Amino acid sequence: MTIPVLTYSQKSQNSRVDNLAGNTDSIKYQATGEISASSISTRRDMDSLIEQTYKQIFFHAMSCDREIYLESQLRSGYITMRDFVRGLLLSERFQQGYYQCSSNYRMVDQVVGRVLGRSVSGEGERLAWSIVIAERGFTNFVDQILESDEYMMNFGYDGAPAQRGRLIPGRSTGDMPIYQKFPRYGEDWRNALIEREFVNKTFTTGGDMNSEMKSIVRKPPTWLIKSWLVLFAIGGFELARVILTIGVSMVRN
Repeated sequence: MTIPVLTYSQKSQNSRVDNLAGNTDSIKYQATGEISASSISTRRDMDSLIEQTYKQIFFHAMSCDREIYLESQLRSGYITMRDFVRGLLLSERFQQGYYQCSSNYRMVDQVVGRVLGRSVSGEGERLAWSIVIAERGFTNFVDQILESDEYMMNFGYDGAPAQRGRLIPGRSTGDMPIYQKFPRYGEDWRNALIEREFVNKTFTTGGDMNSEMKSIVRKPPTWLIKSWLVLFAIGGFELARVILTIGVSMVRN
């Protein structure tokens, strides 16, 4: 028996608003498959929507990360923009760059922020969606987000996801973009990468892991080592000169 999505309360009365950072024109809608593909303006609008979606999901997509097949399907009208967003979230790039290096809690922050365009509404929502990921998988979580009333009311089938921020009195801009608030991976994953590098080095060199970590962490910078070697050479030369001078003086006397 599966556990239903837990109910959660909002952080404040205005945590979800209809306006998109005070500008409802920031999101453009394009009905796929209804306008001739030969129209130059239509192609430009579609290009703009695709680029906006890439920026919202990936922040920046290199040419090797673009989903050419999904773009072709979208331009031809075989899939909607919502299907395109789903394909990006389930793509290899998102799986390797986001899902595999983040915990379930962090993935809730990432997907809700990038797809719904807002921050998570407290620990209750984060816990509820993390249970869905743990029990039913990431694909089911993505499907429920894209099929939610909130997504359909704000973006529909053919709307490109965009940041939705509250306008706070005394501040000219809305909330911080999600890709600035939540980087691709957190400190825990970075620490895990460092520990993994230590383990790999230990197995390849046959050394002790603790000694390897201590030697790397406590190793002084290169410029300090070079300066110490120069001072050591100068001191040794001066000491040898003093000893030689004393010996010569003793022989003469």
